[in-house]
This record gives sequence, C-alpha cells and structure tokens, in this order.
Amino acid sequence: MPSPSPAPRVGAHRDHGFHPLRVARVVHETDDARSFVLDVPPELRDAFSYQAGQFCTFRVTLEGEAQHRCYSMSSAPEVDDELQVTVKRVPGGLVSNWMNDELTAGSVIDVAPPSGVFVLDQGDGKGEDEGEGEGDVVAYAGGSGITPVFSIAKAALAGSERRVRLLYANRDRPSTIFAEALDALAEQHPDRLTVVHHHDVVDGFVGPEAATALLAGARRPQAFVCGPGPFMDIVEDALLAAGLPPEALHIERFSVDDLPLPGLGAEAAPEPEGCQVTIELDGQIATTEHRPGTTILQTARQLGMSPPFSCEMGNCATCMAKLVEGTVSMKRNTVLDDDEVAEGWVLTCQSVPTSSSVRVAYEEG
Repeated sequence: MPSPSPAPRVGAHRDHGFHPLRVARVVHETDDARSFVLDVPPELRDAFSYQAGQFCTFRVTLEGEAQHRCYSMSSAPEVDDELQVTVKRVPGGLVSNWMNDELTAGSVIDVAPPSGVFVLDQGDGKGEDEGEGEGDVVAYAGGSGITPVFSIAKAALAGSERRVRLLYANRDRPSTIFAEALDALAEQHPDRLTVVHHHDVVDGFVGPEAATALLAGARRPQAFVCGPGPFMDIVEDALLAAGLPPEALHIERFSVDDLPLPGLGAEAAPEPEGCQVTIELDGQIATTEHRPGTTILQTARQLGMSPPFSCEMGNCATCMAKLVEGTVSMKRNTVLDDDEVAEGWVLTCQSVPTSSSVRVAYEEG
C-alpha cells in the first residue's frame, strides 16, 4: 500500500503540559495525609483555573523513571484563593508516599493544569424547575476520596442554594481527613449541610442501607462518589437499585483496579474488520491492519513507534493526538473538553477504531 501524504499540521489546543510549581506550604491533615498548597504564578493562573472536583496530574522522577499521578483539589475556587491538593499515604504508593515524606514548603514539582469531569452541573441552585443540575448534592466519600467531594461541597454551599448531604466513611475519627473543617462547615450551614460520619471500627463497612438512607427526601439528587473500589461499587449498585437515574450518578476512579470490567455498562461501538490504522509520529508514517481489542496507542507500539503515554487510563493528556481521518470511540476521557474533541483530539490510550480506516497524528516533540 502506498504511503499516505503527510498529515495536516496539528493545531493548538488547551494547555496540557507540565509546569514547575513551588509548594507554598504543607498542611498535616492526619498521620498519613498531607495537603499541598501550590504557588501558581500570575502567568499560569488562567491555565490553572479549575472547577471544584477536578484534579491535577503530577510528574516526578523516582529511581530514574518518570512517574505520573493524579490528585484532586481539596480547595474550591468559590471560597479558596489558593490551589490545594491532598494526598494520603497508601501501602506501596510510590508517589503518594514520596510526597508525604519528601515534599516540603519551597519544593518544586511538575504539575499539569486541572482536568476532570467529576464536577457540579451548571446552575445556580435556586430554581425548582430550571434544570436537573440544580438538585441536592448527595455525596459519598471513603478515606482520601473526600478530597474532590470536599471541594464540591464547599463550592455548592458557597455558589448555590443546594443542600448537601455527605456520607463519609473512615476507619475511625483520627483517620478522618478534614474532620474539623467539615464540622466548621456544618456549623456555618446548619440548614444545608448534613454530614454522616461512618467509622468502620464501630459500624462495620458501609452497606447498601447506609447508602440509600442518604437519598431519603433529597430533591432531584445529584450523587458524587469517590473512595476505594469496593466502597464505590456498593454505593453505585445501591443508588441505581433505589432508582437514581444513571445520569445523576458521578463516580471518580483513579485506579486501574477501580475501572469497570470490559463489557459492563454501555456497549461500545463495534470495531470494523480489516480496519487500516495509519499513525504519524516524529516525522514517521506507518500503516497496519487494526487488531481487534487494541487501542490506537497499542497499535503505534506494534508498529515499532515510541508514542508518548503516561497513565493509560484517560486521566491525563500525555497520549493525545489529532484524529485526521476516520472515527474512533474513546472508552474513557476525563481530560479533553468538548471543544477539543470536536476539533479531533483523542486520547490514544482509550481510542479504538470505528471506521474502515483511521489516521492519527501526534504532535511534534
């Protein structure tokens, strides 16, 4: 097959690059959790503007290898002047443990601008019939899953008239991140914020009954769930069984182990037989027949190329490329906005062909 002509020049897009940010200060939340307040210089403030519930991707080099991790903001732009993320130590957590042990005020770390779709629906929260996005916030957090939920709760209370209900599960009171801050927030908004603390050592693990109890009397609830995989599975199943519309359920997953198994949920578009995939990378152009079940990123590797990648979960934009021919289906995307997708940008780690031929171009450099 003759080589195709060079792909069109890849255009500009939203800033997904890494920038060195200084740690302004470190807050010891619990024995195994720290909050890191980041100093965003004036020239980067637009790039680092964010919505409550979003996350930043961090890049550190440990033992000679670049590591990328996503951590949610615990600050909320409606009430906080500074950008803050909170990180909990976990067994075997290479980056999270390093940050807790080594990152101090004055340290500099590479950070990509905020991303994520685990955010409040737009609306002022004042109207009874103005939109589904203005219902009560019903939130479920387990352990460090409180980080984006705390951000969302603060934003909802400060920027709308929504009521907020929170079920927060921890091992015990000493391990509860933001315990005092949540108490203070509840005192400030006694008619709009309800916090139910669940301590496993006393109450056992969260079950379906505890999850559905939070829905009782909620007005057009919008549910937000973040925490360990088993916790999220229990809450998700219970809420859907109780009749919560799937579109009202928002779940934040960062771990590969937390992602739904293939074949579950909405069916993906079928992959065509005999599809030809063409990839342009660093001046090279190569074409091969698509292997069913493989992503564009995996296809590039099979062609002997070295495409950029990082998380391979759709949580960062390291692997993004421009779709210049054909169509693909992205299994997951928490990074690219609607305008970027409309312009043809795709996450190659999540993209599989849905047309007889597909062509993508990675940015130069």
